[in-house]
Amino acid sequence: MKPIPFTDDISAYLKEDDIIDYRNVIIAQLAKELYKKTDSETAYIKAAYEYVRDNISHSADINEDVITCTASEVLKAGQGICFAKSHLLAALLRFKGIPAGFCYQKISFCIEALTILVYHGLNGVYLNEYKKWIRLDPRGNTGEINAQFSLDKEQLAYNIHEETGEEDGFVIYPDPDVKVLEKLRNNRTRTELWGDLPVELNY
Repeated sequence: MKPIPFTDDISAYLKEDDIIDYRNVIIAQLAKELYKKTDSETAYIKAAYEYVRDNISHSADINEDVITCTASEVLKAGQGICFAKSHLLAALLRFKGIPAGFCYQKISFCIEALTILVYHGLNGVYLNEYKKWIRLDPRGNTGEINAQFSLDKEQLAYNIHEETGEEDGFVIYPDPDVKVLEKLRNNRTRTELWGDLPVELNY
């Protein structure tokens, strides 16, 4: 399957709000710095993606307990979980007028010897040069995870195993899911959040 936009209103994938706060000075500054080093829109998308993937740590990988949510919080802290990192990537792209949204996969997650199915967040991005949407996963590479920028064959953080109940999500939403945001806002620490990860979406 191919990524599918939730709406044909492309402006929905360009808006700024309190989560995708791309007019924040530190996001604007980083976007401009990255853009100066590229020679095309597609090259900027790749550079922004790789920056968030490689320079913003996944909170669990560094055992960080602080929860970040808004794009500017993630950039300032230098860390966030998958959902938070997707917010930052969307902000960097939208700042330069590049449509970007959010995709969700249901994956297996083991906590205290119990395996449950929870949601994982990534991005959908529109490449004007190629007139198509692609999915990019800025989660951050570690161990067996090796997500890469690709125009043709996707290389995301996780392989989906439908036989175990995992689900792939090809719909690209213009806004972060409400239930995901509730989890990020209502839990005080990542340790607390790890016992309360989203198992359903509002969409």
